[in-house]
Amino acid sequence: MKIDHIGIVVRDIQEALNVYEAALGLPLREVVDVPDDKVEVAFLPIGESNVELVQPTSDDTGTARFLEKRGEGVHHICIEVEDLDQTLGRLKASGVRLIDEVPRRGARGRVAFVHPKGAHGVLIELVEYGG
Repeated sequence: MKIDHIGIVVRDIQEALNVYEAALGLPLREVVDVPDDKVEVAFLPIGESNVELVQPTSDDTGTARFLEKRGEGVHHICIEVEDLDQTLGRLKASGVRLIDEVPRRGARGRVAFVHPKGAHGVLIELVEYGG
């Protein structure tokens, strides 16, 4: 396991890239539209991980509500796992509250989210990359 990325919710990806890419010098790997989650994301590698900028593309999502309520900033931590189904089963058996009990398609692999109430106030995304 490793930290795959730290998600930062922003109002405008292009504006945020002025800081993360232009000023800090992080290279932009890609910008991806994730229509199922109604977000656009930008990945900027740093070491073995990434900074992920997340911009809601609709006002009727959890990400948009987070942005409205808390403003821009750290939104989630993503942990890469080898077997997402097994990890979810272990979490469920341990009584950890999940947002997703079944994996779904993310920007770059299968993902599932652990509810912040199940992880001491932190939204955790789990990701599994297929072969």
